Amino acid sequence: MEEYLEVVNERGEFVGIACRSVVHRDPSLIHRVVHVLVFNARGELLLQKRSLVKDVAPGRWDTSVGGHVGVGEALGSSAQREMEEELGITGCEIEYLYSYTHSSPYETELVSTYRCVYNGPITTISFNRDEIDEIRFWELVEIQRVLGKQILSDHFEDEYKRYLSYTPL
Repeated sequence: MEEYLEVVNERGEFVGIACRSVVHRDPSLIHRVVHVLVFNARGELLLQKRSLVKDVAPGRWDTSVGGHVGVGEALGSSAQREMEEELGITGCEIEYLYSYTHSSPYETELVSTYRCVYNGPITTISFNRDEIDEIRFWELVEIQRVLGKQILSDHFEDEYKRYLSYTPL
């Protein structure tokens, strides 16, 4: 069954609905996405290695959690749902950080990024093996060392640089 997404304008205002296959082939159709940066108590960032069967950035390390916002779904609810679907994490309080537009030759996303601190053991995380090959926490200096080396997804590299320059209001 085809997934349907809300199409929004640059300000995130609803303008229509289109199926995922159409939205992912037309960068003029902006759709909403949530990211959650999952840190542990030591300040390490959880990354997921995307499955080799994914159509975008296969085999690359990517944002802890990322997914489409459902039609009519609130951003925070979407972030919580995606954390549970992708990693099995529930009850982790999220904090909204910022929003930005990310464009590629095939799509345009209005991304809303959240952060949470997860203190449970990584062994209890039950990630979706259809979408993710591996997960692990990375030290930020380790991420810095591999930037630009085709190990991380392009979108995550953009997200990571944005996060480093983020200053709360």
